[in-house]
Amino acid sequence: MIQISALPAFTDNYIWLLQDQSSKCCAVVDPSDAAPVLAWLGENPEWTLSDILITHHHHDHVGGVEQLKRVFGATVYGPANEKIPARDVALKDNDRISVLGWDFDVIDIPGHTLGHIALYHQGVLFCGDTLFAAGCGRLFEGTPQQMYTSLTRLAALPADTLVYCAHEYTQSNLKFAQAVEPHNRDIAQRVEAVSQLRANGKITLPSNLALEKLTNPFLRTAETSVKEKADERNGRDNQGGSEVFASLRSWKDTF
Repeated sequence: MIQISALPAFTDNYIWLLQDQSSKCCAVVDPSDAAPVLAWLGENPEWTLSDILITHHHHDHVGGVEQLKRVFGATVYGPANEKIPARDVALKDNDRISVLGWDFDVIDIPGHTLGHIALYHQGVLFCGDTLFAAGCGRLFEGTPQQMYTSLTRLAALPADTLVYCAHEYTQSNLKFAQAVEPHNRDIAQRVEAVSQLRANGKITLPSNLALEKLTNPFLRTAETSVKEKADERNGRDNQGGSEVFASLRSWKDTF
């Protein structure tokens, strides 16, 4: 059994820590900074860091990789189409890897960056900065069509899939979701639940795909109310989900 927990980093990053109780080996996902990982391993010396999983090349996801690799000799997995420091295994779409006894499927999800990948294992999704709780990543390198297609791929996974994204953006994302769908009761309920979590100093992740489909405007582009709001924002009849998505993402960029 693998236990997953969050190591906070910087102001709003999460480094996901995977622990295999039987072997006392662990892995981390997107170590933005080596310090939180080193601190945890220092407090838990019986554990060995065996693997490092990377979703994309941005510094707030790879900043700790080289130091951790140097100290522990962990195997570094990362997208084949991006420059990843100290990478040992280059991953491309539909690859499958085994880490801590779990098989992960590699899914190409360009948009935030061109080589961004997600890692999926039976109900567990590590999606970096592509799908957020109640939101999605900015388009730094890719096109709206690419990001829309990537989100569509992720949304096709089982509804009970747990979504482990890399940032604590849920509250601000929900403010935008309410602007898009002010009468959505599921969003209102989620706003209340997330407010209580944050007031108690708790994280809002992981999410799950069923909840995202009810409350995340970027997964709700087929909803009439969402399309109408997108049409209103850019003064045109947006044709299809990709155009609705592009309108929403442009709005969110300046929200």
